[in-house]
Amino acid sequence: MVGKTERRFALTTLMVVGLAAVLGRGLGAQVGSQSSPPKTAAQQFKNIQILKDIPADQLIPAMQFISASLGVECDYCHVRDAFDKDDKEPKKTARKMITMMMAINKDSFEGHREVTCYTCHHGSHDPAGTPIIAEEEPKPEPPGMGVAAGSAPAGPTAEQVLDKYVQAVGGADALQKITTRVEKGSVTFMGHTMPAEVYAKAPDKRVAIMQMPQGASYTAYDGHVGWLANMGRPAREVTGAELDAMKLDADFYFATDAKQTFQQVRPGRPDKVGDKEAYVLLGITPGQPPVRLYFDKDSGLLLRQLRFVETPLGRNPTRIDYADYRDADGVKIPYQWTVARPGGRFTIQIDQVQSNVPIDDSKFAQPPKPAAEKPASP
Repeated sequence: MVGKTERRFALTTLMVVGLAAVLGRGLGAQVGSQSSPPKTAAQQFKNIQILKDIPADQLIPAMQFISASLGVECDYCHVRDAFDKDDKEPKKTARKMITMMMAINKDSFEGHREVTCYTCHHGSHDPAGTPIIAEEEPKPEPPGMGVAAGSAPAGPTAEQVLDKYVQAVGGADALQKITTRVEKGSVTFMGHTMPAEVYAKAPDKRVAIMQMPQGASYTAYDGHVGWLANMGRPAREVTGAELDAMKLDADFYFATDAKQTFQQVRPGRPDKVGDKEAYVLLGITPGQPPVRLYFDKDSGLLLRQLRFVETPLGRNPTRIDYADYRDADGVKIPYQWTVARPGGRFTIQIDQVQSNVPIDDSKFAQPPKPAAEKPASP
C-alpha cells in the first residue's frame, strides 16, 4: 500500500510550474477533450449521483476542493482503483453533506454559494463544534482596513505598475529579442529533490518536465491544447479553468501582454509579500475569479500571483511566489518560484538558462492517445 507521503509526492508531479491541473490526487481520470462536445459528469464518469449535470471537467477540481477542505486523501472516501464503488461510509456521507450545503445556499442565501465544505471543516474531517481559545492576543487591524468597500486604494494606477514591471525586467525591446528559453534545475518537495526542465517558446508554448524515480512527468501547453502525463501514464488533456491557468503560465511575453490578457486590470489594496511592500493589481475576466498580481513597490518586479479555479463546491486557490531574479540575456527572470495549494507546496530552483536556442514544436505536442475508456467516478 502506498503511504500518504508517497501519494503526495506523486501528486506533486502534476503541479510542475504551478499548474496542478487535473490533479485528482491519484484519480487518474481523463476529462473531456476540447475538440469533442462537452460532456456532463454523469456522461464521463461512472456512478455519479449528486453532481450529475456539472461539466465533466469540473468534477476533478470539485474533488480537490473537498480533499483540501477536509484535509484528507482520495481513499478516505473512495476504494483505491475502484472509485465508482460505494463500499465506504464517508462517500455516502459526503453525498448527504453536498446535498445539505446546496440546500442551505438555496434556501438561506438566494442560491448564492455562501456556505462551502470549508465553512465548517477548515481542513479537518470532523468539524469543530467548540470555539478555539486563541494562543495569543489578536493583532491590531492594519491601517486602512476600515476604508469603505469600493473606495480606490492610494497608489499608482494599474498602467503605471505594469509599465514599471516591463522596465524592471529589461524593457519591451529586450523582451522581444528573446523567442525561446530553456531552463534546467531542480524541484524540491517534502525533502525530495529531483531534476526539472522547462522549455518555453514564444508566443505561448511551454512544457515542464520533472524526472521522478518512477518516470518523467510532463505539464505542457502547445499553444492550443494543454496536457499532462505522469510517470508513464497516458497523457491527459486539460480543459476548463485549469486550461485558462495553463495559458496564463505559457504566455512568453506576459509582462507586455498583461494589459491585454485581462478585460480589465485595476488596483487592489497594497499588501506585503514576506517583508516586501507590494502593489496589488486585480486581473478581471468576466465569469472568472480575479487574478491577484503582487508587484514589489521598490523594484517593480512580480513577487506573487494568486489565482483561483471555480468549482461547483468552492474555489481552489493556487499561489505562486517568484524570487531570485537574475539577468538572462538582457531580461530579468525568476530563478526560483514556489507553488502552494491547500494540499502542499513545492519549489523550483533554476541553475542554467539558455535563450534563443532552437526548440521544435514537437517538444510541446501531446503524445498519441490510447483507446478511450470511460473512467470510474471520483
